[in-house]
Amino acid sequence: VKIGVPENYDGIFPWYLAKLPNLPTNYSDLVLTGDDEGIFGVDAQFLYAIKPLDREKQPSYSLQQSFTVEVCVIDKNDNVPTFIEESMRGSVQLGLLKIPFMQVEAHDRDDRDTAHAELRFSLMEQTPRIPSSQMFCIDSITGEVSLTEEASTLDPEMCGRYKLSVMVKDMAGRTNAFFTTGIVTVEVTGNTWASPDPVRLQENLPGPYPIPISQVKWSGSQAEYSLDGEFPEMLFTISRDGVIYLNAPLDRETQDQFLISIVVERPDGRQIAKPVELRVMVGDANDNRPTFPQAQYHTVVKELAARGTDILTVQAADNDDPKTDNVRIFYRLVGQIPESPRALFRVDRDSGVISVQADSMEGTAPQYTLTITAEDAKLNSSCTVVVTVQDENNNPPVFSQHEYGPFHIPEDALVGTTVTAVLARDADVRGGDSWQVDYHLESGNEEDVFTLVTDRQTNEVSLVLSKLLDFERESEYILVLSAQNPVPLVRGRYGPLSTATVSIYVDDVNEGPVLSQSHYEVTVREGEEPGRVIATIRGYDPDSHPIYSLQGDTKKYFSIGKYSGELKTVHALDREENSTYTMEVIAVDGNSSLSASTLVTVQILDVNDNSPVLVGDYSWKYLCTPRWEDQALVLASRDSDGPQHGGRLNFSLRGDATVRHNWKLTPINTHTNLSLNIPYLPPEVYMVPFTISDSSSPPRSTFINLPCPCNIRGNCKIAAKPLQGMPTIQSAVGTLLGTFAVIIILIVIFVRLSYQNSKEPSKSSQERDPLNISI
Repeated sequence: VKIGVPENYDGIFPWYLAKLPNLPTNYSDLVLTGDDEGIFGVDAQFLYAIKPLDREKQPSYSLQQSFTVEVCVIDKNDNVPTFIEESMRGSVQLGLLKIPFMQVEAHDRDDRDTAHAELRFSLMEQTPRIPSSQMFCIDSITGEVSLTEEASTLDPEMCGRYKLSVMVKDMAGRTNAFFTTGIVTVEVTGNTWASPDPVRLQENLPGPYPIPISQVKWSGSQAEYSLDGEFPEMLFTISRDGVIYLNAPLDRETQDQFLISIVVERPDGRQIAKPVELRVMVGDANDNRPTFPQAQYHTVVKELAARGTDILTVQAADNDDPKTDNVRIFYRLVGQIPESPRALFRVDRDSGVISVQADSMEGTAPQYTLTITAEDAKLNSSCTVVVTVQDENNNPPVFSQHEYGPFHIPEDALVGTTVTAVLARDADVRGGDSWQVDYHLESGNEEDVFTLVTDRQTNEVSLVLSKLLDFERESEYILVLSAQNPVPLVRGRYGPLSTATVSIYVDDVNEGPVLSQSHYEVTVREGEEPGRVIATIRGYDPDSHPIYSLQGDTKKYFSIGKYSGELKTVHALDREENSTYTMEVIAVDGNSSLSASTLVTVQILDVNDNSPVLVGDYSWKYLCTPRWEDQALVLASRDSDGPQHGGRLNFSLRGDATVRHNWKLTPINTHTNLSLNIPYLPPEVYMVPFTISDSSSPPRSTFINLPCPCNIRGNCKIAAKPLQGMPTIQSAVGTLLGTFAVIIILIVIFVRLSYQNSKEPSKSSQERDPLNISI
């Protein structure tokens, strides 16, 4: 049985604690073992105590009889917390960060598993309060004492000892808690932790490595050191004693100084103080030769450049320290190719300016290669400078002779014929602008009869014919030719030697006639009276008068004047017979067989001189009566005139009211349909009168009287309905009489047709020839 009993009970005794199970009600002689002080007893199954219990003296009791009773004493907050040490002392070093430098410890006799023993520390007062009243702080749970931000002004010379009043409370620091105060004495000590002096190291130190270069020391608690900064790994290291080593040679051109941060930490990795810095400066050694930014330079100097003309500046760079003499560079000209003539160029020793040394560059080589060196105190390098001597236009072009010719050229020479080729020589460098020559015809070519073509590879100019010659107009040409360079002359001017005269004679040639047009187109109205001049063919022959003739006029409808070239009609022309005539006019030189020809096309203009006609044979066609729907006679017509006069033909019935009542004309595209206008006409041959008119103004028309049979024969019959039962006598007689009547009507029709056309034309001729008409 387990029983919980609070300590320090101050009530009435005996104090009944709990009823014990499995005991008779009258059982009171129970003896308990484990109760050395005789505190507990049993009365009528109840366990009691005769005095208060103290958990701090004995937290539990184990009472045994036939079973075990565990009595646990429940804690009360009846103990005051106390500091473990009466005299609490600590020391703090200058530069220490906000990390604990000592710990205040206290204990409470109450139960540690309850809030009764949950302690909280606080800093009540700091004495003295200089240079600030809040130099220290204490962790409320752990009791660790640290510096505050204001401790940066801590100075042992101003105050080397501080007394701190510290309080500890139980109950987690609640208002009803027990507390105790104590005094903590803090000694302020100096420290050797400070940034070491800067170190200056020469680059490329010979070693041996590692080389110690500086040292730091934390004078307080145990510490570990490490380095941080912008430098290659393991270039600098630090020992456990704070000695800093250099482990490899330095290169000032790579990095001329290092800022090394030295970190101090506790063995647990917590930083003790702010890092200090070591500045390492790298001294220069003359280990870099001067170098040019490029191995080869190209420049140009004019051949007329004066002595002292600057042509190029070369600059070398040295990576050594610019504050030392290691970067002082001197320049020298050590080579020239070709070597002759010497002393053409010089280079300034300090600035590297290359200039002309010779009085003149005329007559020198077109190109030179110079070797320039740059030297410092002990090292050097070189570059090459390619100098191109630029030709200048100081020589004008000169003709080898003052006059050329005379040259003879026939007047029938083709355009593009070369008359002659001449050359003006130039003493400047071949191929350059100063050597190139531009030729001009200054006079004698006002009509642009000739043109100049220059060969840029040789400077030779060709005089080329650009227009046809005419001896009768111009028989001689005197041309003044000049030669100049495309760029201005630098020295001198163009004189008589740069001008020449070319004489050209034109030789006479018998020329054939020339016609003014290669093709003539003429229009003539049909029916014009013969003898009218319809065109005049014009030709020219500088040597004689041309003679004209016609070819291709097989029907001899035209004539042409032998000397006048006038083209006339010999007969009246009919467009319907032939609408176009094409012939050739020949013009022959009177002194030779030379000739020229031109085509003449004569277009015959249409006149409305033909009336429209009906085309086709309609004698075998008929219309059914009674009227069949959509049955019609398709009537075709034509007009021999052109579309302007006979393009659209119009059909119209005669003005008789009976005709218009019985018949109907319907235009369909280029034809007209003739059909019955009423449902029924008696079977016989009817004359349908109508007129066909063309579309001219005024129009021409034709009157037609067309026979049109209306019958009930053949396909016009309608199938009879079947009779009911046997045929009767009346139906048989009716059928026989109807057949005889049809036969008689057909005989009459064929007799009348035979009478009108004694001879029946063939079907092909019926399609071509119109019916007999009256106009």
